[in-house]
Amino acid sequence: MKRFSIQLRVTLWFTVLMVALAATGLVFLFYMGGQSALAATKGRMTDMAEASWSDIHIRSDGAEVDNDLEYFREGVYLSVYDAQGLPLYGAVPRRFDNSVVFADSTLREVTDSGGKWYVYDACQTIDGISVWVRTVAAVDEVDSTITALLRLAGIVFPFYILLAAAGGYWLTRRALLPVRQITQTAREIGQGNDLSRRIALGPGRDDVHVLADEFDRMFGRLEAAFDSEKQFVSDASHELRTPTAVILSQCEDALEEDRSPAETRAALRSIQKQAEKMAGMLSQLLMLARADSGRQVLHKEPFDMSSLAEAVAEEQQELADARGITVRADIQPGVMVCGDETLLMRMLINLMENGIKYGRVNGHLNLTLTAMGDTVTGTVADDGIGIAREDLDKIWRRFWQADPSHSGKGAGLGLSMVKWIVEAHGGTIAVESFPGRGSSFTFTLPRCEDNTRKG
Repeated sequence: MKRFSIQLRVTLWFTVLMVALAATGLVFLFYMGGQSALAATKGRMTDMAEASWSDIHIRSDGAEVDNDLEYFREGVYLSVYDAQGLPLYGAVPRRFDNSVVFADSTLREVTDSGGKWYVYDACQTIDGISVWVRTVAAVDEVDSTITALLRLAGIVFPFYILLAAAGGYWLTRRALLPVRQITQTAREIGQGNDLSRRIALGPGRDDVHVLADEFDRMFGRLEAAFDSEKQFVSDASHELRTPTAVILSQCEDALEEDRSPAETRAALRSIQKQAEKMAGMLSQLLMLARADSGRQVLHKEPFDMSSLAEAVAEEQQELADARGITVRADIQPGVMVCGDETLLMRMLINLMENGIKYGRVNGHLNLTLTAMGDTVTGTVADDGIGIAREDLDKIWRRFWQADPSHSGKGAGLGLSMVKWIVEAHGGTIAVESFPGRGSSFTFTLPRCEDNTRKG
């Protein structure tokens, strides 16, 4: 059966089921019909016998039978006999052996040389004179109706089987039409590599429509994943091409024979700078790759987030001095957090480096950290170039940068790492920005439970 298509298998099972139900129904109907016909015949036999007494008059000199006594009705014969068994009136079937012994008020099935018969005898005795009434019906007559129905069923049943098979095939074909559409769309997507195609069965609540909707959502996720992968490869290639080109160029210059030691050292410093940039980017990519695959382990432990924030602010002031930016820190003391201190330090560094890189020259960079209830809230705000409203949802993408003119200052991976680190700690991060007025990044983290209980 597994070699057949689902449509053929369902059609076969449907046909078998319909045939089985029809056969069961016919057997039941034939049985009940036979029983009903037998009961009707026996009822007529006893009724005719009992009703005949009104037309039979028993006197001292014998019995007299009215000429209008009905002696045959619907396959039942009636006859009247005297006490010695001599027929007085009526008729019996031609092949019936009329010598059958009488049995008062008993309905019997009798077999003789002429066949099988139902026989009912009744007797009345008045003033010593007895009269017998006998009704007879052929068993074959009772069974003939069932036999005729069986012959009719034998003729009609093959046509019923064909009709059931055709109906099952039609119903199955219509029911599986959405499945064929799903299969065709999946085949076309696989052959043409067009993940933008959708099955789009339309509204519906049955299992097939639910399956089609799940396939459409899966295709959407696959399309987004492939687009993201292609964009990632393109951006990574672009980011690595520039430092690679610089390294190759500086190596060629350093290998020239007429280069002075000072020029050679300058080329090596340039190579070192570009190599450090590439190493940093590869390190971030490795961390993000581990995060995507769920292999990046968090080493969580309670630590003082306030002290960490102050240390990062002091360290970043040196970088900010190069652009004349003043770092302001408003940090609530003693804020405890349960998390990976190294990753959360990287999160703060990335946010502040981003604020310095895109901040206004001679501007300000504000770092705040507060705790309220079970939540720690931090904000890094600058007064730099800002981000357009339509670009706010793009800043978390890898390699995306708000200002292409700053592309040489970073790989565009910092905010992607920030988002993952915050969410990995069960927190959230949001951004507010206005072009020309600066940006404000706000993150929340769960507060350390030990510290919460102490408070």
